[in-house]
Amino acid sequence: MTAPAAGVARGWFVTGTDTGVGKTRASVALLQALRARHARCAGMKPVAAGTEAGEDGAGNNEDVLALRAASNVAVPAALDNPVLLPDAMSPHIAARRAGRRIEVDPLVAAYHALAAQADAVVVEGAGGFLVPLSDTATGADLAAALALPVILVVGLRLGCLNHALLTHEAIAHRGLRLAGWVANRLDPAMPEQDANVDYLRQRLGAPLLADWPWQPGAHPCTLALRLPD
Repeated sequence: MTAPAAGVARGWFVTGTDTGVGKTRASVALLQALRARHARCAGMKPVAAGTEAGEDGAGNNEDVLALRAASNVAVPAALDNPVLLPDAMSPHIAARRAGRRIEVDPLVAAYHALAAQADAVVVEGAGGFLVPLSDTATGADLAAALALPVILVVGLRLGCLNHALLTHEAIAHRGLRLAGWVANRLDPAMPEQDANVDYLRQRLGAPLLADWPWQPGAHPCTLALRLPD
């Protein structure tokens, strides 16, 4: 991985084949790897849906907290998590219930303000690549506006080949580069897991950054992940 030019942060957009496939795990592992090379690494969750009350009574999202804990530069919440919604559901519905509307331009502006304070930024998307953010915008629109290389987390379970290939097509359709992918084995009973990984190695045309076994309790800090180019 080449060093960024002075004053320009390297950035990646982490997406998944579905919700709950390990995007936060991959984002934290990537931040941990980046911290060995950069003094200022920041995670960003532009849109987070689903909060629990913290000790101070404020609503917290566990993905956002995990990204902050893995970062080594502190930034305002308005930059690393511009939209925090209380209900754990599709962002466009959660925003409607909260009386809000998610717009892409302010999220992009927050990213650039964050990137000005960091050497490397890991942006974790919400849900799958095409998750609705509003009635007119999706997570794919946000990724395209950010124009960052994409890291795809494939939740290895039945149906993952179709989901991975469709997501890859959607990424390419928007002119984005797939910088790498992660195989996260979610179902220990899934047959022919290695054959599925081998098939995706041939079809995705991007480096396999990590192949994680079924380890539901493993902390992301203990999981190896190859840095993308």
